Amino acid sequence: MMLSSSRADSFTESVIREMTRLAIAHKAINLAQGFPDFPCPDELKKAACEAINGDYNQYAITWGAQDLRQAIARKVKGYNGIDADPETEITVTCGSTEAMMASMIALVNPGDEVIVPEPFYENYGPDAVISGAVPRYVPLGNGPLDEEIWKAAFSKKTRAVIINTPNNPTGKVFSRNELQFVADLCAEHDVIAITDEIYEHILYDGHRHVSIGSLAGMEDRTVTINSLSKTYSVTGWRVGYTIADARLTARIRKIHDFLTVGAPAPLQHAAVAALDLPSTYYNELARDYDRRRKILYDGLRKAGFSCQLPDGAYYIFTDIAGFGMTDVAFARHLIESVGVAAVPGSSFCHEGGETKIRFTFSKKEETLREACRRLENLG
Repeated sequence: MMLSSSRADSFTESVIREMTRLAIAHKAINLAQGFPDFPCPDELKKAACEAINGDYNQYAITWGAQDLRQAIARKVKGYNGIDADPETEITVTCGSTEAMMASMIALVNPGDEVIVPEPFYENYGPDAVISGAVPRYVPLGNGPLDEEIWKAAFSKKTRAVIINTPNNPTGKVFSRNELQFVADLCAEHDVIAITDEIYEHILYDGHRHVSIGSLAGMEDRTVTINSLSKTYSVTGWRVGYTIADARLTARIRKIHDFLTVGAPAPLQHAAVAALDLPSTYYNELARDYDRRRKILYDGLRKAGFSCQLPDGAYYIFTDIAGFGMTDVAFARHLIESVGVAAVPGSSFCHEGGETKIRFTFSKKEETLREACRRLENLG
């Protein structure tokens, strides 16, 4: 049978997941995909087992178990400064990946433009294409936002802007002033902000997380997306959520219902235990990642990479121009000859990125030290 063209033909499979498969095949240390190689908190494992043994094994309410939605409401009010009604403004999803996809399909019309800051997490471009939208890319740069470039990107065609703070892959943390600038543009052009805040607790050097949805005037034009994956080291649980005003949420819930029906019921109940962890957990989380950040940074610098310490998240986006290879060739060389996997920089850009590569430090300290030892043989 001859296949006609499809929107699936306009983007590739996940390069990040491809690098993981190559790492497994070559027995390389996987610093490509951002999942921990250490256990999640014992409280979560215990709660998950208790939920399964307690027979929470059938469908939960489509938009999320009530106790989890209530726990999310408490959490976002205390940490993010967002008042959310758990009955009408919170939707539990299968991870932040589905949360983003459901939001895009629900709120963006075919032909609308979606502003995507670049470099970007690799899902955002395909999310826009799948929803029928046209991505409009704007550079993040290495410092404060270039306001004139951002102003020029907004137009009558703009329906949404995607914000990812802390950013994957660069580690940039948007300041309150930068978010206020974006919020003002959203208000001026009647645009929705869809904000991915999955690394909100992984911050360094005094940086603070600000949710654009907490800013005055953004209550009814923001979708705040998050997940348990990164904060609680449970990337395989696939429990995420959206926060949005009731009108936006009603549309998101329709799409979510027909995409996945619901997130895993026992893990939703276990997620309540995660959200009830004390503040000391988050302080220790940031301190632990700070140590890992410095181990990998020192190792990369010693191996000849040009890079800087990220302000948030758990990646280092390095420059490889001095090695004389493209990012794809270099990534394969690292896996096959050095035994360390990373992600080509071009997978985070619609054009360019061939002089960049991304490493994650979401691994045990001994894993990172061994990876750094292997990188010493790069020359």
